[in-house]
Amino acid sequence: MAETYERVRWVRPNSRYQWEKDRARWPEERRARSGATEHDTGLASADLVFHARYRQVPADPDLAAAFGVAAGTVLVERTYRTRPGARGAPLGLVTSRLVREMVAANPDLLTSAGEPWPGGTPHQLATVGIELDRVEDRVTARPPTAEEAHELALPPGASVLLLRKTSFDTAGRVVEVADVTLPGDRTELVFTTPLLRW
Repeated sequence: MAETYERVRWVRPNSRYQWEKDRARWPEERRARSGATEHDTGLASADLVFHARYRQVPADPDLAAAFGVAAGTVLVERTYRTRPGARGAPLGLVTSRLVREMVAANPDLLTSAGEPWPGGTPHQLATVGIELDRVEDRVTARPPTAEEAHELALPPGASVLLLRKTSFDTAGRVVEVADVTLPGDRTELVFTTPLLRW
């Protein structure tokens, strides 16, 4: 008998980035109440099962170019999985990377021991004096690999959305590159572009 998974539909708006940045300055008690996933899905923290894994890896040519560093530069690679309950399929497959040298001043940023981190990446970066200026999202789609289809509990014919999130600091440096694989059958991406008035 095939396993069945709870598959949650959710909306990921780009306005979340301002909320995340603002949240980085909140007191820890307030930051710890909920995170970006709760913000986007409407689920409570108690409804979610979260897992993080950190490791240090050399930058391959693609990531080196994205960060503007030499190939082989040491990165902190963080892999995240968040599920709605013990039987839920992950909301997405997230791999985030930071340049180790940029964040090494805070040893807590080199290990998953503090995860889930109250305030997420914007707060983590703020602990080493990095303020985010902007986030660039690039989205493409493709059929899933067999592993992605299994892990995300995708129905036959469903595609995945690939989101590359690049975060820049106020000096224009790339400070985070995250690759997010989202289930195309239940994820809605919403982009709102504020326009300056004449």
